[in-house]
Amino acid sequence: MGNHRAERPSRQRPAGRPSPRRPSLRLQSPVQGRRRAERPVRRTPLLRLPGRLPAIPTIVGVVALGFAGAGAVTVNPAPTSPSTVQVSSRPNALTGTDAVGFTGGPRERAISRDSERQALQDAAEVKLQQAAEQQAAERNAELKSLGKAAEARAGEIAKNQWTLPTSGYRLTARFGMSGGMWSSNHTGLDMAAPAGTPIVAVANGKITKTGDAGAYGNQTVQTLEDGTEIWYCHQTDIGVSPGDSVSSGQQIGTVGSTGNSTGPHLHLEVRPGGGDPVDPYQALVFHGLKP
Repeated sequence: MGNHRAERPSRQRPAGRPSPRRPSLRLQSPVQGRRRAERPVRRTPLLRLPGRLPAIPTIVGVVALGFAGAGAVTVNPAPTSPSTVQVSSRPNALTGTDAVGFTGGPRERAISRDSERQALQDAAEVKLQQAAEQQAAERNAELKSLGKAAEARAGEIAKNQWTLPTSGYRLTARFGMSGGMWSSNHTGLDMAAPAGTPIVAVANGKITKTGDAGAYGNQTVQTLEDGTEIWYCHQTDIGVSPGDSVSSGQQIGTVGSTGNSTGPHLHLEVRPGGGDPVDPYQALVFHGLKP
């Protein structure tokens, strides 16, 4: 077989045969088409229920006027709904129209939680303030009690405060001195003063002994509250008796020169616990005095 293409039928018309005419299509302008299509159309009125409801456009207009006049619409769902939706309308200062905002349940719950926290914080602050005021009152009461106790103690100290046994004196012999005037070292403090000068108790105590004591002359022994004995020697007169209670500064006798004495003076001895004597000068200094 040869590479020949199948011959197509010839489209040439036979000679002498007239070609058929095709029907011509006439184009019309859109305007002409609309003009031909324009015919009177009968408009059917909207559905209206005579005597009962107005037309639908009228209803829509009334509703729109209702929204515009009311200004705000609130939609409340059933009480059992977990959240509340509110629609609020407020005038817009720029457009003059109403702006619709929505507030929901989550915001209200957040506000409620903030209110509860603020209430708890306020309650805690009130409790702290009350506790501070109570502590201050207790502290003031305690300080007042301590002040009263200190005053009472100060009164007792004042009552038991030592005082110098005589006045207008000069020291002529100190504790521990030795010489021919004494059989042994000097056991007291000599305070020379004119005869008859008052002698007073150096502290509170009780008179335990009075009378002639040989070399000590007329002697008065006073025992203090702590057991310390005070000896007052060489008196001219003795003004107390054993068993008398005396206070600091109370007169118990007068300066004299009885016993082993070379002149009027007071021989003072201090014997803690009624034992051996100690330096009266240091004892007086210890109790705040300066002999």
